[in-house]
Amino acid sequence: MAGRINDEDVKAVRDAVPIDAVVSEYLQLRNAGGGNLKGLCPFHDEKSPSFQVSPSKGFFHCFGCQEGGDTITFVMKIDHLSFSEAVERLAGQAGITLRYEEGGYNPTHQRGERIRLVEAHKVAAQFYVDQLGSPEAEIGRKFLAERGFDQAAAAHFGVGYSPAGWDHLTRFLRGQGFSDKELTLSGLSQEGRRGPIDRFRGRLMWPIRDIGGEVVGFGARRLRDDDNGPKYLNTPETPIYKKSQVLYGIDLAKKDIAKSSRAVVVEGYTDVMACHLAGVTTAIATCGTAFGGDHIKILRRLLMDNGSARVIFTFDGDAAGQKAALRAFEDDQKFAAETYIAIAPDNMDPCDLRLAKGDDAVADLVQPRTPLFEFALRQIVARYDLETPAGRAAALDEAAPVVARIKNSASQHEVAVQLAGMLGILDTQFVVKRVAQLARWARDRGGKGPAPASSPQAAPIGAAPHAFGGPALTLRNPVFTTERELLKLALQHPDLVSPMFDAYGVDEFTAAPYAAVRAAILDAGGAEQGVHDSHTYLVSVREAAPDDAVRAMVTELAVEAIHRKTVDQAYADMQLVAVRRRAVERRIRDVQGTFTRLHSANDPAQLATVQNELWILQQYDQSLRERGADAL
Repeated sequence: MAGRINDEDVKAVRDAVPIDAVVSEYLQLRNAGGGNLKGLCPFHDEKSPSFQVSPSKGFFHCFGCQEGGDTITFVMKIDHLSFSEAVERLAGQAGITLRYEEGGYNPTHQRGERIRLVEAHKVAAQFYVDQLGSPEAEIGRKFLAERGFDQAAAAHFGVGYSPAGWDHLTRFLRGQGFSDKELTLSGLSQEGRRGPIDRFRGRLMWPIRDIGGEVVGFGARRLRDDDNGPKYLNTPETPIYKKSQVLYGIDLAKKDIAKSSRAVVVEGYTDVMACHLAGVTTAIATCGTAFGGDHIKILRRLLMDNGSARVIFTFDGDAAGQKAALRAFEDDQKFAAETYIAIAPDNMDPCDLRLAKGDDAVADLVQPRTPLFEFALRQIVARYDLETPAGRAAALDEAAPVVARIKNSASQHEVAVQLAGMLGILDTQFVVKRVAQLARWARDRGGKGPAPASSPQAAPIGAAPHAFGGPALTLRNPVFTTERELLKLALQHPDLVSPMFDAYGVDEFTAAPYAAVRAAILDAGGAEQGVHDSHTYLVSVREAAPDDAVRAMVTELAVEAIHRKTVDQAYADMQLVAVRRRAVERRIRDVQGTFTRLHSANDPAQLATVQNELWILQQYDQSLRERGADAL
């Protein structure tokens, strides 16, 4: 086994790679106020953004599902990596050479599985690019040229060529230190009669990258008539490649998708290339599978689910294209974005359209023309004989639920009126009422029980407190509000509460989750540790937390905005005094109860001791009232 990564190097990686830069590779982030950013959580489905990132503290926290942590934690969770794999990936991005405390530098063959498979694909991608310039690849270069793609276009998209021999890539990767097991596990090689052979041979190669820009698979296009394989051959399912969870071109399109709140879904690799070269840089495509729920999750994080966002599907006008469009409409409700369909004249795909009519025609094609629900309606209605009452009734039965699914209620009413006209039903109100009834039933079925909180404003304490065995906390309780504010200050602005905070006992925090966080701060060496190195301090507090529930609470408090625009010493003093005074008041009540019991028992010696303690507490309380933080 490789040794443990040096702690100083781990810290250097955390400091070198900004968390907002890493997170924004996977989802769109917007200003959340107080120096924080927000976006749709990549770890659970949600309609409004409850995922917050604090660049200054290097932490993220989701107020919906309670996931949280630092840059390394995010990479571990989003890409399913071990701690060391995540550190190694980030170190590679930052150009940091890692040291290992046992066994020296980490040997290449001992790296995590995912890291190795990604490295193999990176090397393979460059190998294929290099081969595209070979004499054998003339057929591939000709294929590209005939479709309007020059050398620069091929280089931009990383298009390459796989030699026609049995094991050119396999032998090359072996020479780079990859094992046969890694080659077959990656899908780059497959078992032959005498050992591994190349999976892709004599084909044009498109690298398929994940949203982070790493090559995880390939799409291979047949070029020769004697190739008996399928027209397109994709990487099989592997530990790093799941075809239902990747979108070709997403690495190139993601920034423009987020910026413009628009995505264009096309059907093939050359269509993506044609769109991008024509200026439609938001184009993406699925990889050998229908557009589905996992693809929607990727887009939703980039589009931020705002109502003005648009997703435009381009499908061929043939039967297969129509079927694909209707399949896409089945998932329409998973978008907050409006969905449209664009079909080119003469049923041309974007690649053919660019060749025939130029870049402007491609740009015009994807300007939203027909709402997807309208296209779906026309396809439904066309299947029925509207000359007969039975045909009209059957068409209404199938079409009305489609109209009922339209998100905007005003549009829903208008389209219901249009549907009546399409069907030739004179009683328009009958159709409108039918649609409204179906929509109401759908809402009732989908709205059972209270909706989960999805933002810090709705439920800033989150679901985590239940994990501590106590009731859910509420900001309406001023005790909990103040304790929460003081802990946020201790985590976010330790300089304002130190050293006084470190003298506070765990029992001064009445909410069990807050007491647990106070204990974690104590175990990490106290808030004063954060005055000189706030990031290391927060990491230490998280590591001192006894379980995931407390750890989640720490990140939540470290990220959540403080309830005051100006956070200064005066505000910090107010919270320190308020928490201490409530603790003193609780102690006074306890001592008063003891005094009453001893008075009834007629025990003068103990009574005097308790009476003295009560007097001291009352004097301290008065001093806190009059002198504030100076009395602490």
